[in-house]
Amino acid sequence: MEEIFLGEQITPSSMPDGNLSLAAVVSIEQFSRMNGLTGQKMQKIFKALVPRPVYDDARNLVEYCCFRFLSRDVSDLHPCLKEPAFQRLIFITMLAWENPYRDKNDLHAIASRKASFQGKLVGEEAFSRIAPAITGVADRPTVHNLFKALAGDEPGISLRVWLTYIDELLKVHEGRRSYQIREYPQLSEERILCIGSSRKRPVLKWENNMAWPGRLTLTDKALYFEAVGLQGQKDAIRLDLTGHGLQVKKVKVGPFNSGLFDSGVAVSSGSGSQTWVLEFVDFGGELRRDVWHAFISEVITLHKFLNEYGPDDDDQSLFQVFGSYKGKEKATTAAVNGIARLQALQFMRKLLDDPIKLVQFSFLQNAPYGDIVFQTLAVNYWGGPLVAKVPDAGYQRAQGTSPSEEQFEISDNMFDIDGSVYLRKWMRSPSWGSNASISFWKHSPIRETFVLNKNLVVADETLVERAVAICKEKYQAVEKTQATIDAATLQGIPSNIDLFKELLLPFTITARNFEKLRRWEEPHLTLSFLAFVYTIIFRNLLPYVFPMALIVSASGMLTLKGLKEQGRLGRSFGKVTIRDQPPSNTIQKIIAVKDAMRDVEHFLQNLNVTLLKLRTILLAGQPQITTEVAIVLLSSATILLIVPFKYVLAFLLCDLFTRELEFRREMVKRFLTFLKERWLTVPAAPVLVLPYEDEESKSVNQKSQTDKKAIRKKPEQLEA
Repeated sequence: MEEIFLGEQITPSSMPDGNLSLAAVVSIEQFSRMNGLTGQKMQKIFKALVPRPVYDDARNLVEYCCFRFLSRDVSDLHPCLKEPAFQRLIFITMLAWENPYRDKNDLHAIASRKASFQGKLVGEEAFSRIAPAITGVADRPTVHNLFKALAGDEPGISLRVWLTYIDELLKVHEGRRSYQIREYPQLSEERILCIGSSRKRPVLKWENNMAWPGRLTLTDKALYFEAVGLQGQKDAIRLDLTGHGLQVKKVKVGPFNSGLFDSGVAVSSGSGSQTWVLEFVDFGGELRRDVWHAFISEVITLHKFLNEYGPDDDDQSLFQVFGSYKGKEKATTAAVNGIARLQALQFMRKLLDDPIKLVQFSFLQNAPYGDIVFQTLAVNYWGGPLVAKVPDAGYQRAQGTSPSEEQFEISDNMFDIDGSVYLRKWMRSPSWGSNASISFWKHSPIRETFVLNKNLVVADETLVERAVAICKEKYQAVEKTQATIDAATLQGIPSNIDLFKELLLPFTITARNFEKLRRWEEPHLTLSFLAFVYTIIFRNLLPYVFPMALIVSASGMLTLKGLKEQGRLGRSFGKVTIRDQPPSNTIQKIIAVKDAMRDVEHFLQNLNVTLLKLRTILLAGQPQITTEVAIVLLSSATILLIVPFKYVLAFLLCDLFTRELEFRREMVKRFLTFLKERWLTVPAAPVLVLPYEDEESKSVNQKSQTDKKAIRKKPEQLEA
């Protein structure tokens, strides 16, 4: 399987920077013939089309021959993948892209007329460049995670793993075509993605502490569940996944809400009217539940993306851009193919710790710089040549966009690398007005490159690839920071959560009432409070606030003391009352204690990480961040020295009570997002955990140290 016999090769192997490798010669020759030309003719055409520096790099010639053939395909899954020879040719092309020039092994293979790929591995860079060019095999936002899943502990992907992956992927697509939809007349306009029904691994739907087995069907628009009763299967019920406010999360399930089994997924509609709790029984672990969670999350996030970045279905401007009416179908196909790849990896048992990383829409939803990648995907899906003049009317500025940002944003439509146009009236998402978005599109001009189509560019990157590269870099920085946090987290101690909550209840009520004032839920109370506070500030009564607070506290304490002595408060006054836990058996009590300990431990870990990050900032563990914080502190000190304190306090109070108002909400949200991103890049200070020492080991160490000191003193006494 890992050897091929070489036929007649007429491709010239001489290049300006060296001789072509055997893999490069095979790839160029075979793709040239598939294009209807010879390798020599293809080289001459490429040399005439591109500048000399581009032609001199053999890797660009490999790209051109491969991409030219792949650019002819517009299907959802490349039809040539069914051919074993094409599968091996793609693997050879990835090897050729990685090592385009000849080495000693190539000389031996050419002499024997037989090439062996035993032990050959494809690296991440080559896989990330070639695999997404083949429709259905990979997508650019998650191709690096796909490589990690396929490679596992190996430094690269072998031919055996590659062929197994393609074979499983084809089986998934063939299985979808064989699904019978006669039982679902309403599914004529939906794509069935996955069906969960097995006697060994059933799907259970929990309702009123009862688990009903049945068949679960996932389509690109909804979930269908057919419960199995004593009299056979019941009618299917439907949960729409295209609406707003949908949420999916992992939950624990069990009888009487015990949470014994950590294998459930809860899908809620957001309005509280309908929530499905599904359990995916898998005796091999949590793998099946995590995969189904990724499936459902991808469909929900797909429709969020369509609603936020795509035009409406009845938008007449779709007819002004050629091919834009297919944008929704392209985005749906991308999500469908992503789920198919995840199914193939599941069958291969080559999954990451979090399968969400392998489906692009769900992954980008929480990834840093994910909004910008979403924008490039939108331009890719809906962009196309203009077929009619686009009027300016009907454009609405994204919420939260400042006038200066608007000047850039509406100055022109967005263009893809092939000149495709994405109309500015489709830019409804607030992310288009962010500083990161403006910076990316300003610094992403259309370069002088050889563009076969918007997805295939020789010797350069597409807009999606550029955004993904930045996203990957930022994601790796966050992962690196998270690694320092994980290394710094230590074990915690148990605590009584209910008592702690009860003790904090007065402060909780005070904070809740203050939050109501801040959100203007009762405007007359908020206005009265602000009038009272501003009167204190501008009447110069601030020096008397703290003494008055002490007087009121003391008066209240003395009043309560007097009432208690008179017996007018009752014997139970002052006692902290908490409710006992519901009756449960020993196992449930152990689980409840374990959950409480885990919650407290998690809280302490987060607190320690916060303190370690502050320590890093204060002790210059990250010089750049320390410099920025120091500049902020110096600026604040300068303001406090120059501006009277009462005006500073009045300004802060005004800022606090206007954050939730309409004209400031988006600006505050963007500022908080910026602070969160900066905080995530702060690494935690290193923590050194010394080994445990008991009293005996301590005494032995002290004795040995004393003996060493005594031995050192004897020579000094003799010399004296």
